[in-house]
Amino acid sequence: MTDEPSLLDGGTDLSPESRQDLMRVLGWMAREGLALGDLRAAAPVGGGTQNVMIRFTSDDRSYVMRRGPRHLRETTNAALTREIEILEALARTEVPHPHLVASCTDVSILGDSVFYLMEPIEGVNAFIEISDLHRDDPVVRRQIGFELVEALVSLGEVDPEAVGLGHLGRPDGFLERQVDQWLREVDRYESVEGYVRDIPDLEEVASWLRAHQPLTNEPGLMHGDFHLGNVMIAPDGPGIAAIVDWEMCTVGDPLLDLGWLLATWQQPDGTDLSGSKLAAAGELATTDELIEHYARLSTRDLTNLDWYRVLACFKLGILLEGTYARSLDGRAPRALGDWMHARTVRLFHQAIQLIHRAVRPAPSPSAAGELS
Repeated sequence: MTDEPSLLDGGTDLSPESRQDLMRVLGWMAREGLALGDLRAAAPVGGGTQNVMIRFTSDDRSYVMRRGPRHLRETTNAALTREIEILEALARTEVPHPHLVASCTDVSILGDSVFYLMEPIEGVNAFIEISDLHRDDPVVRRQIGFELVEALVSLGEVDPEAVGLGHLGRPDGFLERQVDQWLREVDRYESVEGYVRDIPDLEEVASWLRAHQPLTNEPGLMHGDFHLGNVMIAPDGPGIAAIVDWEMCTVGDPLLDLGWLLATWQQPDGTDLSGSKLAAAGELATTDELIEHYARLSTRDLTNLDWYRVLACFKLGILLEGTYARSLDGRAPRALGDWMHARTVRLFHQAIQLIHRAVRPAPSPSAAGELS
């Protein structure tokens, strides 16, 4: 192995902080006995995550290192440690996921963050890029939506106990806890200097969720943040190469994952929450078609799906608002914070539309006859 300066040859696209991280990771790999040779390439990996990822090649093997964001949240290291455990368990399932190579929960190595190494995923993040095939073939673009649903169904069918994840969450009372838990999160944002709560219809949505909560639900393994930006698509087709970013995975209610996908998917009026490259290409499967596909493949009861869709808008909107709050005191870029707040507003608008649709009275028989 060459001396340390040469280890970073090829890493010129990295920030100084990432170069330092990579140096420390390489030293850790050497001490752990992982095969290590000269570094041949190193570059940052982008995507829908705020975590830091670096792809590098050493001794003819490629790796991706994943660590927390530069401004760690209090929960970051616990979440990454949880993600490591989940990836180890998913290796015993058919769910598409990143393949874990090694992990380190000793924060002294990087000085702040837990990290792990995984195999690179041969896929594209359609949030920020699409392949020529995806761009040129509308049939493939439509199929991507159905493939996402199929991946969700396969995840929801995993037996958490069988793969060693039965302890991961508290399924009893999962739905009951959601509203109050996320309202407390908004209360915490108000401790940030300069933050003023400005989430339209927050209380109306919270009240509706409390009043219409399903009486029963079927617990299962859920991703917790399932949207296009957290999925890698095969560049040569519509298949799912891997679901990524498992930090929010828990044993809860998998129908919330479906609601999350629908909340972030291109809407019937053509609007797209994320502004993804895939949606910009157009001609995607509609939200109704995704629901129909899920219903064909899953035995889960979709009677209360609109409730899960509203909860997804509520929870995701508050989650994104956290980035806006952190941006006010410099813990996140201000432009990113403003972008996130705008998405929070749009999510709550979507929630109100769903609520109004859910409470709209059905036409009387006579009125229906007049309209026919």
